Amino acid sequence: MTRFLRMLGEDVISVSGSDEHGTPIEVEARKKNIDPRRLTDEAHSYIVKLLKRWRIELDNYSRTESEVHKQFVREFMLRLESKGYIFTQKMVLPYCERDRIFLPDRFVEGRCPRCGYPNARGDQCENCGSLLDPLDLISPRCAICGSKPILKETMHWFFDLKKLENPIRKWLEENKGLWDNVRNYSLNWIKEGLKPRSITRDNEWGIEAPFKGAERKTIYVWFEALLGYLSASKEVLEKRGRLFEEFWYDKNTKTIYFIGKDNIPFHAVILPAMLIASDNRHPLPTVISSTEYLLYEGEKFSKSRRIGLWADEALYILEDPDYWRFSLVRIRPEERDTNFSWKEFMRIVNSELNDDIGNFIYRILSFIDRYFESRIPEPGEFDDIDREVINSVKASYNGYIDKMLETRIKQASEYILEIARTGNQYINRRAPWDEIKRDHRRAGTTMYIAINIVAILTLTLYPITPGVAQKIWAMIGFEEPIERTRYNRDNIFVVNSGRSIGKLEAPFKKLSQDFLARISIIVEDARKKAQEDRPPHLRF
Repeated sequence: MTRFLRMLGEDVISVSGSDEHGTPIEVEARKKNIDPRRLTDEAHSYIVKLLKRWRIELDNYSRTESEVHKQFVREFMLRLESKGYIFTQKMVLPYCERDRIFLPDRFVEGRCPRCGYPNARGDQCENCGSLLDPLDLISPRCAICGSKPILKETMHWFFDLKKLENPIRKWLEENKGLWDNVRNYSLNWIKEGLKPRSITRDNEWGIEAPFKGAERKTIYVWFEALLGYLSASKEVLEKRGRLFEEFWYDKNTKTIYFIGKDNIPFHAVILPAMLIASDNRHPLPTVISSTEYLLYEGEKFSKSRRIGLWADEALYILEDPDYWRFSLVRIRPEERDTNFSWKEFMRIVNSELNDDIGNFIYRILSFIDRYFESRIPEPGEFDDIDREVINSVKASYNGYIDKMLETRIKQASEYILEIARTGNQYINRRAPWDEIKRDHRRAGTTMYIAINIVAILTLTLYPITPGVAQKIWAMIGFEEPIERTRYNRDNIFVVNSGRSIGKLEAPFKKLSQDFLARISIIVEDARKKAQEDRPPHLRF
């Protein structure tokens, strides 16, 4: 998305980071008998490596152990307190006598009171998505040792969400950029009435709570991690000699968040509430691009049951990430749960990437190479067939831009295929192999239009398949990197006649015919290689 927005000429920063704190990390570290920081150091370094291999280029991939983030969170929380949104209250919480610790949120597991799922966590049920309190669980058990916890009193600090119910509801109802699933889910959640939520925990691993009397307390991970978007922005902006306020206090700034649907209440209710409560100067989310669930061959992903394919494993099956990036966009669950299957993956790679897109690009470039001495020909006058295809491509090009602006990336990819198929139909209709025999000028006009369709196709591919798009761009004959080009809704002619094309190669390769028959062996081999490559404490 960042690549796309920059191609529109927007001033963009893209940030994310490793969410290092919270009970899952502490539980895992306890099980491995290591310090949590050692575990998160390994995970963060490995993720940075994978992001590079997947061609995911963020301006800042930060981490919540960053000192900038810790200081930002402490100052933000004190500001909330000074404005009257923080109060204290005694709580009775599960306490494990065997491990001698309080058991906040994910340290407690049990049966969900809403749907009956037997392995719900104390903060949220992964089956139905309900936000929970550890005391809500039926038959609770310690996530570390499995013993039944007792109840014990402790003091905690609360964020008074109730005070912000009306402004949050108003924002949800009036923000036209929100996806329907985000708006509807959040409004239904608010109908139940927002309640104050504890923002401190008794666990040791996390950011120390800055409130007076809150010694040995840490900030609940879901409150501090949400502020990571802001602190990561602060890091990268200040490194570049720019001000945090330049983005985050500008009323014209638009913010886009990419999440899974289980994170909707945190991004569409809690984050906006914190931003409003702090000083109401920060821009609230413009778009929350929340996808539904992706299944693997009809089943939920499960690390413990080895169901699914992990990012590092995928690259041992196909090393070029552009194949994966395009395929995952094509099955992106934007409106409903979707399913990854190897059969569909093979269809996307062989039919859409190779036949529809790759073959069209290569046949145009190779025709120009053969019949026009590797130079883009001078066009003659356009006829009705030419004008029809030009208008059709322009409509698809604009459709692509519109859907990308809505972050409907899968729907935008439909327009990419439309452009490729329109180009193929045009070539089949024109039959330049016949035109070249009777009217060299007419064949040149066809190729001039066709190479510009190739260029537009390449520009639309770039945000999704940046590696191969740059290669195609060079084959068209451009010396400057593709990212320096800008989208222009009104013009599909970006290649001038007389330009020499570059060295040709097929943009994509097909998967072998026996790919599906061998996939079990291929996946198992990829898993073994990925496992060897992982840091010791990340192996499973």
